Parts: sequence; C-alpha cells; structure tokens
Amino acid sequence: MNTSKFKTICVFCGSNLGKHKSYQDAAIDLGKELVMKNINLVYGGGNIGLMGLISQTVFNGGIQVLGIIPKALMDKEHITGVTIGEVKPVENMHQRKAEMTRNADAFIAMPGGYGTLEELFEVITWHN
Repeated sequence: MNTSKFKTICVFCGSNLGKHKSYQDAAIDLGKELVMKNINLVYGGGNIGLMGLISQTVFNGGIQVLGIIPKALMDKEHITGVTIGEVKPVENMHQRKAEMTRNADAFIAMPGGYGTLEELFEVITWHN
C-alpha cells in the first residue's frame, strides 16, 4: 500500500450517477486510488449516485469513511437505508461544510450539481 502526505481527503460530488458512464468509472477509480494510497474519505454522506460509488469502494477497501449529511437530506440521499462507514448527521448545509473542512486535509470535486460547486467554492473561499 502506498502512502500519501494527505491522511484524509474530502470528495464533493453528485448524489446521482451523472449523464455519462465515465463519471461512474472515475468515481470508482478515485475510490480505488484512495484505498491504494491509504487515504481516508470524507464525503456528503449519501449512499446513492457518485457519492455512493466512491464511499462504497473506499469502505470495501478497508479505509475509513466519514459521511457528513444534513438531517433534512438523510431520507433523500439514503434511499437504501444502508449507511457506508460512519455517518455524522448535522443540522444544516453550513455545518456540513464546516465539519467536512475540519475533517479533511485536501478536497476533490467530481461531477455534480450546483450543490457540489457551492461546496467547492465555499471551501476555496475559506482557505484563501
């Protein structure tokens, strides 16, 4: 297993699979890379879409997974009712981003919607 200077990476991405299979392949490849480099995952807490693919890949590889999700989204983004790794419910989106930032050394954005962009831009703003 390779090591990285990063212990934990936060991945922002969609709760759907996207319009192209290449998005799904990239999510799985990223998950495998995190496992290979022994990097923990922080993500949005959903078990569906690209979030589900990345988190399940990392979890199956034996690496720590922390999902941070607003309580209001738990029913929407946990459709199967199965959690992946540790799930930390928070009150709102602002707390979600703050908790993700506290728990990650670096950030990666993958395909997603406006929420993914908003999360990324806020983290960039906080770190400038």
